[in-house]
Amino acid sequence: ALGAALLGALAALAAAGRHPALWIAGIGVAMIAAGNASDRLHRHRINGWDDHPPREMRLSLRIARAFPAAGARRTTGLGTVLRAEPPGGELAGQKIYFSLALRPPVDPAQAREVSAEIEASGVLSVLPEHPPASTFAGALAAQGVNFRLDRGRVVAVTVPPNPWHRLSARIAARLNGVLSEGFERHPALAGIYRAMMLGQRRDLPPDQREVFLHSGTMHLFAINGLHIGIVALAFHALLVLLRCPRPPASALVLAVLWLDVGATGSSPSAVRAFIMVATLEAAYVFRRPANLLSALAISALIVLLRDPWDFFSASFRMSYGVMTVIGTLGLPLAARLSERFAPFRHLPRALWRRRHHALAWIKSGLLDGIGVGSAAALAGAVTGIQYFGVLVPGSLLANLCFLPPAMLVIVAGFSAALSGLVGARALSLLCNHAAAVLLWLIAAGVGLAARIPGFWFPARDRGEWIGPAALATLLAACLAGYAWRWRPGRGGFWPPFAIVVLAIALGVRLG
Repeated sequence: ALGAALLGALAALAAAGRHPALWIAGIGVAMIAAGNASDRLHRHRINGWDDHPPREMRLSLRIARAFPAAGARRTTGLGTVLRAEPPGGELAGQKIYFSLALRPPVDPAQAREVSAEIEASGVLSVLPEHPPASTFAGALAAQGVNFRLDRGRVVAVTVPPNPWHRLSARIAARLNGVLSEGFERHPALAGIYRAMMLGQRRDLPPDQREVFLHSGTMHLFAINGLHIGIVALAFHALLVLLRCPRPPASALVLAVLWLDVGATGSSPSAVRAFIMVATLEAAYVFRRPANLLSALAISALIVLLRDPWDFFSASFRMSYGVMTVIGTLGLPLAARLSERFAPFRHLPRALWRRRHHALAWIKSGLLDGIGVGSAAALAGAVTGIQYFGVLVPGSLLANLCFLPPAMLVIVAGFSAALSGLVGARALSLLCNHAAAVLLWLIAAGVGLAARIPGFWFPARDRGEWIGPAALATLLAACLAGYAWRWRPGRGGFWPPFAIVVLAIALGVRLG
C-alpha cells in the first residue's frame, strides 16, 4: 500500500500544472493507498487476544474524548492505554472505549476531562475485528478501537487535565449557568436551549429528541457549520459596528470561536467547522476569493491529517457529504431559481418602492431556501436512513419553516452568553427570554409537523453497502454536474434527485 501511495504521489507531482485529470487520479490513488496503510499500521490487532474471554484488569488511560454520560457518577469516552498490569503489557498504545463508575474520593469533573490520565479497574473485552457497521461496536471499530473497559470504576486521577481543558470546563460551566437563567419555570425549553447552544443533547427530553429526529431538524443540536457560522457572522457584525479593522476582527472572531469549540466539548464536527471558517477568514484577511469547496477541501485535509480515523465516522461523512452537496448543487440551484424567477424584472430597480424591495427580499430568501434546502434534503435522506433509521420526506418543509427562527435563537444565545460573561445580566436575561419565545414556537411547530401522516417513516437499507454506495454516487453526480455547470444537455439538475429516488425505491425497506 505504501508503494502504491508513493507511485500515485510521484504521478501527481509529474502531472501537476499540465494534466489535471492525471493529477487528480494520482492524488486519489496516493491518498487511498496511504489511508489503507495507515489503517493497517495503527489499528494493530494484537495476535492471540481475539480468543481471550473478558477478564478483570487494571489499566492506566489518557482520555482522548469524553462522551456525555447520564448522571453524575459515570464517565464514558475513548482513551489510550498508557500502562497495564500483567499480562496486559502489550496493550500500551491501544485505543480503548471505557464506561466507568465514579466514586469518592475521585473528582468527577477531572475524571471526565480530555487529556486527564486515570487509573481504572474493570472488565476488559475484545471488540470483533469486523462488527456490523450499524452497531455501536461497528462505530467503535471504525475509530480504530480494539478493546472496551466497563463494569468497573475509576480508581484515581493520576494526572489532571491540562490548563486549556480546565479553562474550557470552567467556561462551559459558566455558560451553562448563564443560559439557564430565566428558564426556571420551563425546564424542557431550557434543555432544548442548552442542547442547541452547547451541544448538550443529554439535556433534551426523550420525547423532544424523537420529535426533532422525526421532523428532520435534529441537526440543529450539533455544534456544526450552522452554529459556528452564525456565531462568526454575529460577532463580525458587532465588530463592524465597533469599527474594528479587518485583521484584528478576524483574529478576535477566531479566538471567540475556538473558546466556543472548547466550551462545547471540542466535538469533531465543531473542530471541522472551525477549520473551515478559519480558512474563509484567511481569505477575508488576505483579500482572496473565498470559495466554499476550497474551504471544505482544506478543512477535510487538515482534519484527516490530524486524525485519519475520522474519515470512517458518521459525523465526518454527514458533515462533508451534506456540505459538498450544498456547495455543488444547492447554491447553483438557488442561483438558477433566483435568475429564472427574478421579481419585477420589467421594472427598473431605481423605480422600486419599499413594497417591491420587501417582496423581492422575501422571494429571494424563499428561493435560496428551496435550492439549498433541496440539496440538504437529498443528502439528509440518504444519511438519515443509514444512521438514524428514518426517512423524512417533510424535512425540506420543516427546515424552511424552523431554520430561520433557530438561527435567531443561536444569535440570541450568543448575545446572552457574551453579555453574561461580561456581567451585563439584564441584557443576558432579555436575550434568554427572546430565545425562549422562539424556542416555544419551534418546539410546538416541530411537534405538530412530526404528527402529520406521511411526514416521516421508519426506514432501513436492505444491505449495509447501500447507504455508502448511494452517498458516494450522489456526491459523484453533484461534482460532475458542478464541473459541467449543470447544463441541460447533460441532464441539468435532475440526476442527483433521480439517484436518491432510485436508491430509496430499490434499496430501502420502509416500516
